[in-house]
Amino acid sequence: MAKKKKQATRRKKAAAKSVGLTTAEVRASQDAHVRELTASVDHDGGAVLGSYSDPFGGTPVLLVALPIDSVEPTPYQRDPSEPHVKRLMTVIEKVGRFLDPLVIVRDDGRYWTPNGNHRLQAMRKLGARTITGLLVPESDVAFKILALNTEKAHNVKEKSLEVIRMARALAERGEGRESDHAFEFEEAPYLTLGAAYEQRRSLGGGGYHSVLRRIDDFLDDSLAKSVRERERRAAKLLKLDDAVGKVVTALKEKGLTSPYLRPFVIARINPIRFSKSTEFDFDEVMDKMIASAGRFNVDRVKQEDVAKVGGAPPDEG
Repeated sequence: MAKKKKQATRRKKAAAKSVGLTTAEVRASQDAHVRELTASVDHDGGAVLGSYSDPFGGTPVLLVALPIDSVEPTPYQRDPSEPHVKRLMTVIEKVGRFLDPLVIVRDDGRYWTPNGNHRLQAMRKLGARTITGLLVPESDVAFKILALNTEKAHNVKEKSLEVIRMARALAERGEGRESDHAFEFEEAPYLTLGAAYEQRRSLGGGGYHSVLRRIDDFLDDSLAKSVRERERRAAKLLKLDDAVGKVVTALKEKGLTSPYLRPFVIARINPIRFSKSTEFDFDEVMDKMIASAGRFNVDRVKQEDVAKVGGAPPDEG
């Protein structure tokens, strides 16, 4: 089952103040691309308030004001949290200022924000006419959702659904292999979990995440092919979830009560729980877990066994 261990790469330490632009270089941002994008913003009813070169990467950034109805969240990101939107509305009203511009890209005449949907929705509900943002010329930044997000931490379900939606969108664009987008997707298991969540929103994906992190790697196939493979793996995960669900139901019927029943069962049937190996075959591990769930003897489980699991219940979303 075990494969050859991967070699971890170490980051080289950069000398202090050795990277990026000087203040004068940051100020110098005018080029043909900036002028073209400025004209587009003006044509779209917006206004460019200023521009600069990013102090780290040197790429141009425009500070813009746009009609609020012209900006939309990217179509593959999570749905906004209403409680979080309400909290933001309260803060903006109390401070009397909108001080956190959105990150925005322009793509085919549309303005998308990959980072800022909660702020956008809050301003809309407050009745604002205009929204400010940092307009980035490179439209592929729209796929850096997870790395950019700073306003509300994602849970497993939100991350997984965003990642599989991104994968589908990139596949339609013919954007290379799955492994080429490891940064955007963050973790391979999110792709499998996302495909599973699409079929079953009530899936307790957090309970399977730790197992999947050890057996699910990024694929070197094209995105179109890898999405189909993720759907296949998701089907197997849902089959496992069905088997685990039956065991949990049987334990409850026996009189056991605990928020940890599902993680308890998953831990008990996990064949690699104590293994020190670093790589495993996805199907082999999943098939063993499904078989173990089918043989699970609930009569041998006591309440104190479940109590030993302890800790916080997994992040289910």
